[in-house]
Amino acid sequence: MSSTEVSEVAIDLERAKETFRNLSAAELIEHAVRNGEGVLASNGAFVGRTGKYTGRTPQDKCTVREPSSEANVWWDNNKEISPETFSGLKRKAQGAIKNKRLYIVDTFGGADPNHRIAVRFAVEKAWHALFVRSLLIRPTKEELKSFKPDWHIYDLCTEVCNPEKDGTRSDAVIALNFADKEVVIMGTEYAGEMKKSVFTILNYLLPLKGVLSMHCSANIGEKGDTALFFGLSGTGKTTLSADPRRRLIGDDEHGWTDEGVFNFEGGCYAKCIKLSKEGEPQIFNAIKFGAVLENVILDEGRNPDYNDSSLTENTRCAYPVDYIDGAVIPSVGGHPQNIVFLTADAFGVLPPISRLTNEQAMYYFLNGYTAKVAGTEAGVTEPQATFSTCFGAPFLPLPPARYANLLKEKTAKYGSRVWLVNTGWTGGPYGTGSRMKLAYTRAMIDAAFSGKLDGVECAEDPVFGLDVPTSCPDVPAEILQPRNTWADKDAYDTQAKKLHSMFEENFKKFS
Repeated sequence: MSSTEVSEVAIDLERAKETFRNLSAAELIEHAVRNGEGVLASNGAFVGRTGKYTGRTPQDKCTVREPSSEANVWWDNNKEISPETFSGLKRKAQGAIKNKRLYIVDTFGGADPNHRIAVRFAVEKAWHALFVRSLLIRPTKEELKSFKPDWHIYDLCTEVCNPEKDGTRSDAVIALNFADKEVVIMGTEYAGEMKKSVFTILNYLLPLKGVLSMHCSANIGEKGDTALFFGLSGTGKTTLSADPRRRLIGDDEHGWTDEGVFNFEGGCYAKCIKLSKEGEPQIFNAIKFGAVLENVILDEGRNPDYNDSSLTENTRCAYPVDYIDGAVIPSVGGHPQNIVFLTADAFGVLPPISRLTNEQAMYYFLNGYTAKVAGTEAGVTEPQATFSTCFGAPFLPLPPARYANLLKEKTAKYGSRVWLVNTGWTGGPYGTGSRMKLAYTRAMIDAAFSGKLDGVECAEDPVFGLDVPTSCPDVPAEILQPRNTWADKDAYDTQAKKLHSMFEENFKKFS
């Protein structure tokens, strides 16, 4: 196959049993309920379940190795399949859709018209169509008249794969082909695979033309100052960017051009576990008619029980970004004045906030650290360090240096300040200490953004070499130095040195 050839196998959507194109949210909800795909909660949100897979299955995500892209792809991080295997998956999909009802949803990925892609989804569940309609950018009526897709994503979520026949790892697959400009998803009903497929596509295309693609949230302050929040799942990226005092640009995926930042999406995808109106009012209030709840348990009155994790800890809600009061529409902002790297350190040794030098920023960006805690996965009985380079390794088709060098160039050019913020444990590790209070984290971020930390005396952390403020408005001084919060100082020293050695060992692969 030459660099300009694409697969001879085409998927004809018109051969489906029935097709519905670009239905409204209300129509999709009617279809989903009528199809028995889920129910409406008391707050008006549609509640669906994702079956066997209650989260992404990264081991089943693969990329076609073909001439037009193979020189660019980071193959150490991306599983490869052959063009022939991908063609086989397309033949399987074509054979399956003749017996399926399909929902076609036309969307854009990217709020900046100069860098967006047109994506057509073909999905077999109405609630999956509602999901992508909520999370991607919805074309206007005029834009729909002339809509021509750059990419096609086929989500046949109930069509189970046979590894021996289909060449897949398991019964599920998420297969990307940069030559065909197609994604085939089968065997998993977890809707997040669709949105992350668009993110992966943009993570390939944009850096090749000098635009930094980022796994981060973004918001704007009253003075027009833009801020970015990088972080892996569970670190507070969505929570901290949904701040009533600042206007939300987006909660998960952004690009940074010479003009500023822009959201890839038109919606938000927030974790629901332990969600409360008091703790996260903007997210809580956004869950209404038109929103989607995934794997959330309802009581007898159909009220969501956000504390119930019996199906999964990874309960989720998806809703259009304009469901957040004061959201920035269109979702664009200026160059970020502040960048926050979030980590939930379950070892309890990283400072709650520190200012990073340019060199340290690259170190922590490439390491992309957070920690898993006991109970989140089978076999996890104590804190485990998790390193996901650039805070998003599963979605990076290109080598890490592509993203890190762009971040280094842009932070230097536009004078962005970078902060490391630990939203994890204090006073000891998970099981002994306690989770950092959200109110304290917000106060530290407010102080950093407003300049109140600029003149504050800092102390250098003896293990990590970080500049840690010795005081911060509305935050007890003792928690700023993590060693002071531990009753057993020797135990702290041991844990800190242990984590630091993990950082150093992980960073060797980038040296």
